[in-house]
Amino acid sequence: MTSPQLEWTLQTLLEQLNEDELKSFKSLLRALPLEDVLQKAPWSEVEEADGKKLAEILIHTSSENWIRSATVTVLEEMNLTELCKMAKSEMLEAGQVQEIDNPQLGDAEEDSELEKPGGQGVKFVWKQSLVWKNTFWQGDIDSFHDDVIQRNQRFIPFLNPSTPSFVTLTVSMVTLAKLDWTDCNLSPTVRYAFYLNCKELSRMGPCSFAELISKDWPELQDDIPSILAQAQRILFVVDGLDELKVPPGALIQDICGDWEQQKPVPVLLGSLLKRKMLPKATLLVTTRPRALRDLQLLVQQPIYIRVEGFLEEDRRAYFLRHFGDEDQAMRAFELMRSNAALFQLGSAPAVCWIVCTTLKLKMEKGEDPAPTCLTSTRLFLRFLCSQFARAQLGLRWLSLLAAQGLWAQMSVLHGEDLESAGVQESDLRLFLDRNILRQDGVAKGCYSFIHLSFQQFLTALFYALEKEEEEDRDGHAWDIGDVQKLLSREERLKNPDLIQAGHFLFGLANEKRVKELEATFGCQMSPEIKQELLRCKGSLHADKPLSMTDLKEVLCCLYESQEEELAKVVVAPLKKISINLTNTSEMMHCSFSLKHCRDLEKVSLQIAKGVFLENYVDFEADIEFERCTYVTLPSWAQQDLRSLRLWTDFCALFSSNSNLKFLEVKQSFLSDSSVRILCDHITRSTCHLQKVEIKNVTPDTAYRDFCLAFIGKRTLTHLTLEGHIEWERTMLLLLCDLLRNHKCNLQYLRLGGHCATSEQWVDFFYVLKANQSLRHLHLSASVLLDEGAKLLYKTMTHPKHFLQMLSLENCRLTEASCKDLAAVLVVSQQLTHLCLAKNPIGDTGVKFLCEGLSYPECKLQALVLQQCSITKRGCRYLSEALQEACSLTNLDLSLNQIARGLWILCQALENPNCNLKHLRLKTYETNLEIKKLLEEVKEKNPKLTIDCNASGATAPACCDFFC
Repeated sequence: MTSPQLEWTLQTLLEQLNEDELKSFKSLLRALPLEDVLQKAPWSEVEEADGKKLAEILIHTSSENWIRSATVTVLEEMNLTELCKMAKSEMLEAGQVQEIDNPQLGDAEEDSELEKPGGQGVKFVWKQSLVWKNTFWQGDIDSFHDDVIQRNQRFIPFLNPSTPSFVTLTVSMVTLAKLDWTDCNLSPTVRYAFYLNCKELSRMGPCSFAELISKDWPELQDDIPSILAQAQRILFVVDGLDELKVPPGALIQDICGDWEQQKPVPVLLGSLLKRKMLPKATLLVTTRPRALRDLQLLVQQPIYIRVEGFLEEDRRAYFLRHFGDEDQAMRAFELMRSNAALFQLGSAPAVCWIVCTTLKLKMEKGEDPAPTCLTSTRLFLRFLCSQFARAQLGLRWLSLLAAQGLWAQMSVLHGEDLESAGVQESDLRLFLDRNILRQDGVAKGCYSFIHLSFQQFLTALFYALEKEEEEDRDGHAWDIGDVQKLLSREERLKNPDLIQAGHFLFGLANEKRVKELEATFGCQMSPEIKQELLRCKGSLHADKPLSMTDLKEVLCCLYESQEEELAKVVVAPLKKISINLTNTSEMMHCSFSLKHCRDLEKVSLQIAKGVFLENYVDFEADIEFERCTYVTLPSWAQQDLRSLRLWTDFCALFSSNSNLKFLEVKQSFLSDSSVRILCDHITRSTCHLQKVEIKNVTPDTAYRDFCLAFIGKRTLTHLTLEGHIEWERTMLLLLCDLLRNHKCNLQYLRLGGHCATSEQWVDFFYVLKANQSLRHLHLSASVLLDEGAKLLYKTMTHPKHFLQMLSLENCRLTEASCKDLAAVLVVSQQLTHLCLAKNPIGDTGVKFLCEGLSYPECKLQALVLQQCSITKRGCRYLSEALQEACSLTNLDLSLNQIARGLWILCQALENPNCNLKHLRLKTYETNLEIKKLLEEVKEKNPKLTIDCNASGATAPACCDFFC
């Protein structure tokens, strides 16, 4: 999923571009290697988009890394120094992010030993965590531990002496597991290594840098000067930068380069990171993403490596080891995988342990474990209730500490934090004994939660619990925001860790969860919490429509709550939604809430690649599939079946909501089965869709299935089919059957991207004669050619044709086609709107059209000749036609090199016989003389509107004249 922070940053950047800059941005963007989805998207949408819309298009068609890199590259090429600087500042990973699926061992605490210098190399010895061994695993873990560790080591770039000397390991789910360097072949340039634990550094008083690095090795005191003199051979491992407890800005104040001078520890560390202290040394920094913004203020040109956690196969192996019984293990694993949000959290071993512990206990009691994995809140709560049923007071204190830490963006609690909250270590003993809260083995007096997600869950619990009087009185001292701040977009952009806490809070608003908590712990839940949540989420769309990101957030929260009544109230005002489904969880979220949205009128839908797998799997290469029996399905097929079941629930929306009239499906990776399910709901009598747009979807056969579903659909009046459509005989016959059917009420038909033969066009245009409902026909971007157009014109001369608006934009027509079209203008009593944009008809083509316009029988009102290679001579023909009181009231001549022809055209515009009311222009020559001329025309003809900005991001679509 694309992050909200990136969407907000990109939108802010693009909205600062003026019209010309935005046009240049798009032009340079198109010259870059585009990703698949963006490459298949209609570039016309990009051309017509403003800054906000362009940001949305990029977010939903491209990966985060591509967006970051492309944005910085284009802004640099445009020489927009300030915006480029802002882009680099906000998009932290631009240009140097390496995504790696790398398993980690969790938030384990290890000790480190540094071999005394003197040998030819450096030896690291990281002791295996007892917490890992005793908590996350039972029995022998050596082989599994070794497999995981070995995959970590090859990603450390400074093992290669030719790489830069600043590396940042960014950990998305868990703190970095300590690497086993014993057998690691470090670069020969590295001779000395120092390990700096940020938890421990937070508790140290002022000292010199020499004292800082030798505090655990007093025997090094005499060797420090000679060691630091060889800075280029030193490696500093700064572990857990996000756990450094310092005031804002402390790392960049009073920077010092003297390693003997006494300074506060944050100043010394900031000096090291800023490269003022020992600038030639190599640094390896580990941190969670929350500290990346501060880190970037300190360092220059670092390498960022994101460490994602357990791979899927690691999770599966973990479950098999934990359960012992393969059937139970795989059932539990599939239950976790059925919840995409929970499965993502499972990349952390700590979460895998929580899931396994909870589900195994359910199975041992003979209970159905499936409901437990329905939401993350339900699973975490079940774990909490099963492990800590007698810890009411401790739970209250622990939730307070969790909330304090989360708002301070700290995962580490210090002794003074407990003291300020009035909490004793004895109050938390049960949680310490069960390793939910852990005491640091290196930094004494420091405590950390088993995993960030559990801290987020406890934070939600803090809000859900009814506050006691003394808590309310001291609440301001805790510096914890209220529910409204917790759920606000502004706070979440500053502190993304609040997002999951908000989800958990909605989950705890469920009546059944409330009763479970009260029965287990004997504590009272806040009766006002549901109303507070309702006020916060209800106000999100009170002033303006929800963005796609905000809508997903609302639907996710409502699903987590599992409260139908809450969902009804929140989604009631929605009339239009735009949603990009990237996983099965988002389908579940939509299905749960949108069925209650009775006033919903329009759904705009995108399906990301990977949601459906049926048409995107290599069957021959799938060994598991070749070996399977009729009972066993390969993993991809099981996943696809889950997706299709959820898709069926989602599609029920279209056959159950009588107010839903408009469906748009664009840039979507569907499958044969998913298309059939959607079409099944469309064909039902309870489906009242009037307008359907299918744009750029796969597989290609989907268009054929949609056509079949629309045959005899009496409510359908508008249909758009655009993309790479296989115009084979079956597709053609279905489309003809659709138009020929006696129930057909189709008034608007748009077909784009078709390549048909002359014989196929003959059949299609013949059917148009029999159809009496169609009024608008758009054949944009189709290979019609003059030959195909001639067949269409012949149909339009038939006395019973009813077409009023015809668009042949970008159909490769020439001037020869206009001669036949001129005859249609004379004969047709119905045609009022004509678009020939992006066809090279030239001045001769305009001459033929003007001959038709000059006849009093011509009823044409709107003519679009955008980008048609028209020059001064063409303007002369148009001027003559307009002065003869022709019927034309709207004319689009934008993007033609008409040059001095504008003066000729203005003669007609000043003529009282000219009926033109709207002229759209965009010349390549914009000067003061032209502006003055147009102003004079407007003064003499005040009824005329002249649009001179019809290009780039602000340009209206060609078909706007058809409205």
